[in-house]
Amino acid sequence: MTTTQPETPSRDEHGPPGGAAPTGAAPTPRPHGFSALLRRLHFYAGVFIGPFILIAAVTGLMYALIPQLDTYIHRDQLTVERVGEQRLPLAEQLSAARAAHPEGSVESIRPPGAPDETTWVTLAVDDVPPDYQRTVFVDPYSGEVRGALTTYGQWLPTRAWFDELHRNLHLDAVGRHYSELAASWLGITALAGLWLWVGHRRQTGSWRRIAVPDRTGKGRRRTRSWHAVIGVWILLGLLGLSVTGITWSRYGGASIDAVQQAFDSKAPAVDTTLSGGAAPAGGSHAHHGGSVVGGADFLHGADTALHTAHGAGLVEPMWMYPPANAEEGWLVAEKKRDWPNRHDAISVDPDTGAITDRVDFAEWPVLAKLTRWSIDTHMGILFGVPNQIVLALIAIGLIVLIVHGYRMWWQRRPTRGSAWAVGRPPLRGAIRSLSPFAKAALLVAAVAVGWFLPLFGLSLLAFVVVDAIIACVKRRRPDPVAAD
Repeated sequence: MTTTQPETPSRDEHGPPGGAAPTGAAPTPRPHGFSALLRRLHFYAGVFIGPFILIAAVTGLMYALIPQLDTYIHRDQLTVERVGEQRLPLAEQLSAARAAHPEGSVESIRPPGAPDETTWVTLAVDDVPPDYQRTVFVDPYSGEVRGALTTYGQWLPTRAWFDELHRNLHLDAVGRHYSELAASWLGITALAGLWLWVGHRRQTGSWRRIAVPDRTGKGRRRTRSWHAVIGVWILLGLLGLSVTGITWSRYGGASIDAVQQAFDSKAPAVDTTLSGGAAPAGGSHAHHGGSVVGGADFLHGADTALHTAHGAGLVEPMWMYPPANAEEGWLVAEKKRDWPNRHDAISVDPDTGAITDRVDFAEWPVLAKLTRWSIDTHMGILFGVPNQIVLALIAIGLIVLIVHGYRMWWQRRPTRGSAWAVGRPPLRGAIRSLSPFAKAALLVAAVAVGWFLPLFGLSLLAFVVVDAIIACVKRRRPDPVAAD
């Protein structure tokens, strides 16, 4: 959003180059109050964190527009040439997939959700990047293998590539820091900008026009107006993207997981252990989320599990996960992530077809449901095409907002001297003007947020340290006016 510090006159208006006050001029008043502190914080976040947020906005925009293109590119694998009268048993389809691709082991099966769809047989293999799999697409009527693709969870290659670009810039674990840094600062920067803009509108007697740009202004005033108003328009979206982005980040996500664990609000897992069997290491259902999956000896009963799932009211799209050993059953889970979504899941004994455990989405804790809905909204899934359009508009608005912010910084630069001069940050001294109680509260809040969002805390500490060093150097530098 916007920095709302008073307009800084150019060097022509100030007098001597370099910003030195003319002889006999009154000293510049020190900033004071919470708004002055937020102004400086907003400025530094915009200048130094802005590039990360801009990259996230650009890659997020591309990701929001890719789902339909992804489906079109891989249509030969996703659909059959001719819809038959009756589908082959899953066992035969599995045999066809394994005959064409005997490598690795079967991790999951996705039965067709529509008459013209293929069956997905996902394999855990060693010759793909970490967290990726190989998915074999089988015609459920003829048993023909329509192809195989490297997939990431539910995503096909095109969507997976853009997903990873947005998530970590294809830099693996190191790249995840950029997106977490952007998500951690986005909401805080937006709220700080809103506070400053509301204060500015109140001071000028136009706070009722908080969401209306100033079309009569010129120069930096006009830029600031558009920068701020665009921020107001997309504020709720920015806050939502910030929170949901943190949800699956590396360090902030761990903090959210800890909160969910503390309140016992994580999504419950289906216990796939058969009666009389020992629970698998790592807890029930642990093998379905990792690389240890069922081999050929444990693939029997696929048709039995599918028939039981349909009888229990589960419908496609759903994923079937084979047992990891003889003491476990099949896990069958709905994964309809668009609204109205379905996430019911059951465990089925492959020999008898009996349901050994069931967890319905209605049983999930409220916080777990909110987490699921918020993530799917962030990814443009929950409400389909309208969701994608809204995300694209928010991303475009954020890009324009950031560009206006940098333009405003450029317009604030001195007009004499070096051609590379840039706008100076708001003056220091805001913290010193606060009361002892306010300082203590500020410190506690900064430590608490920094502990919950480690990358935010570390970057904020870096700002403070660097700013303190610059201030120390400037205090030791001789005053050119005094020297004269």
